[in-house]
Amino acid sequence: MQASRHVRAWTIKQAGYHRRRRSRLLLAILAIALPLCILLGLANGAVSLDTKEIFSGISNTLTGSAQDQATLIVGQIRLPRVLLAALMGAILGMSGAAMQGLFRNPLADPSLIGVTAGASLGAALVIVLGGNLLQGYTALTAVSIGAFAGGAVAVVFVYRLATSSNGTSVATMLLAGIAITALAGALGSLLEFYADNAMLRRISLWKMGGMDGANYPRLLVATVVGTVLLLTLPRYSSALNALLLGESEARHLGVNVDSAKVALITWVALGVGTSVALVGTIAFVGLVVPHIVRMLVGPDHKVLLPASALAGAILLVVADTLSRVVMAPTELPVGIITAIVGVPFFISLLRQRHHYGMQS
Repeated sequence: MQASRHVRAWTIKQAGYHRRRRSRLLLAILAIALPLCILLGLANGAVSLDTKEIFSGISNTLTGSAQDQATLIVGQIRLPRVLLAALMGAILGMSGAAMQGLFRNPLADPSLIGVTAGASLGAALVIVLGGNLLQGYTALTAVSIGAFAGGAVAVVFVYRLATSSNGTSVATMLLAGIAITALAGALGSLLEFYADNAMLRRISLWKMGGMDGANYPRLLVATVVGTVLLLTLPRYSSALNALLLGESEARHLGVNVDSAKVALITWVALGVGTSVALVGTIAFVGLVVPHIVRMLVGPDHKVLLPASALAGAILLVVADTLSRVVMAPTELPVGIITAIVGVPFFISLLRQRHHYGMQS
């Protein structure tokens, strides 16, 4: 009996060692792959650039030197676009991992709390009510503000519906999110019914998502929100790990469950709301990326959150690059690329979810 215990303990120790080693290796690979993917995104498009032109363009942009063609392409078009894609992918990837941990369901994604549908409704409302009065950069800014406000209102409604004197129920939050999403979708359809052809096209393109509106002011907003979010969410790794065991068990382990729920929902809503406001609706990144990473490193959120951020950034940078080169010079909405990639994985997850580290 004593020998059996020693063997079991040694086996568990070895399994933990191999998992930690695999986790460190994956993080290293992702950290190396992300700059390479960014470089690939800077090099490819309607006009191809070599490595020398890319670094020359970045250097000239930073120093304000000669504005040749390569500098204009890299500095004014591709650099803010690729960096914005990386930040948005990181936000969506980490937010998806946090939501899957909170709901204890590997098929959950950030849109479950209604923020995506609310943001889409807010954007559609600004487009339809603004009509032809909003043009160019003013229109883009107004639509972004409307989208963020719509997402925030939707999350507040979901949270209030899910909260009672006994605390915040995750199950009720899920149902409230579905209800608010359906309501926002219906109101959005009503707006589309009264919109003219030009408005319908703008709404459709917004819902497809894309980096075509990328610029340095938007990149600054994304950098501020992304930095805060990517530094804050990992602080809840231990709470998320405890929540995998159930809320009662997490409380026995000393986790303030209600406080953790409020914080996680707030930060995810901020991140996803900002993402939808800046680049529109990007599907499947928050669902597929955390799930693939979990398959490789397990459910430990201390590794899962940063790895999901890196993998999400890589996926969205690659998807944006493909959107620019597949039908060049025509540009596809990046949401189409992520959906094409995400749907097969989603179907695979539905068929094999019992093999992974979480159960629905």
